[in-house]
Amino acid sequence: MEYKAFLIKYAEIGVKGKNRYRFEDALVQQMQYALKPVGDFKIRKESGRIFAEAQEEYDYDEAIAALRCVFGISGICPIIVEEDKAFDNIEKVLGDYMSERYDDLAFTFKVNVRRADKSYPMQSMEVAALLGEKLLDRFEELTVDVHHPQVLITVEIRDKVYIYTEEIPGPGGMPIGTNGKAMLLLSGGIDSPVAGYMISKRGVRIDAVYFHAPPYTSERAKQKVVDLARIISRYTGPIHLHIINFTDIQMAIYEKCPHDELTIIMRRYMMKIAEHFAKECGAQALITGESIGQVASQTMQSLFCTDAACSIPVFRPCIGMDKNDIVDMSEKIGTYETSILPYEDCCTIFVAKHPVTKPRLDVIEKSERKLADCIDELMEAALSSEEVIRVCADE
Repeated sequence: MEYKAFLIKYAEIGVKGKNRYRFEDALVQQMQYALKPVGDFKIRKESGRIFAEAQEEYDYDEAIAALRCVFGISGICPIIVEEDKAFDNIEKVLGDYMSERYDDLAFTFKVNVRRADKSYPMQSMEVAALLGEKLLDRFEELTVDVHHPQVLITVEIRDKVYIYTEEIPGPGGMPIGTNGKAMLLLSGGIDSPVAGYMISKRGVRIDAVYFHAPPYTSERAKQKVVDLARIISRYTGPIHLHIINFTDIQMAIYEKCPHDELTIIMRRYMMKIAEHFAKECGAQALITGESIGQVASQTMQSLFCTDAACSIPVFRPCIGMDKNDIVDMSEKIGTYETSILPYEDCCTIFVAKHPVTKPRLDVIEKSERKLADCIDELMEAALSSEEVIRVCADE
């Protein structure tokens, strides 16, 4: 079956009020970005519907895969488009479509007609009943079931006639760019790419910051993070990845601060640096992949101490998920196999044998004062070490 167009359905956008057009426009923009590598598509809005019409030959599977990465889409319907709206022509086109689309027609069906063109001479129920009757006459195997049909045949009569029987699930959520911007602390682990995906699904555009610690972390570890950013950019759109040399700060913390507080103090300085770049690029929040109790630095007390280092909100979408939930999500979005590659990041290199699990903020801040003679210079050096890579799925 060769399809020339897709009908795109959305869910949450439909409940928006006077600003709904902004969400629709953002969705169209994201669809154009996603379909650009697949082929030339004309995307248009019409009365609560969005249509993507192919202007040239394209790969159907690639188009579906691309659209399933666009947040805001709840359903993708491959459609037959017919300009002649005469009933006899609709009947013929529908019959030919069913014959070509299904090898075995031994199933129950229902015809649902939507008549957006109110000048059409027949009522929706009348058209549905007559089309169902014609299909039964043509195909003996078919059986009508108006309550629980195995196949729902939808015919929409608009400026043209649109016919479809399949709705492929989309990712849902809200279109990227409709809910601000945030900065993701992206490591080479399993959790942070999932966190970035989940916040982006709510319409938040993201950039990312990665803390590199040469020579303790290799170029392969850095490339692993770039690869993870490229995978999630399929969903989020282009990501500006800020790579920061964090080695000197880590070494100073290691030499001057209590070892059981290493991870907490290190995380606090990561948050400060991430906040700096978030404010520079207009982001209103930070995103991390932490989950309560997963490791020592993710207890309630530890998270409180970490958050106290920055002044903007910190989003933790994985906070109530267990590891299996996060792994399942990483497999779904395609980051898992890259995340488990054995290249250490700076968070795992400098881990205390017996980290504090219930840190007190006053104690942590007292320990940080031991860095007073060098930390300002080290922070300035870390900020100036910034390398920015624009990561895009199709590059």
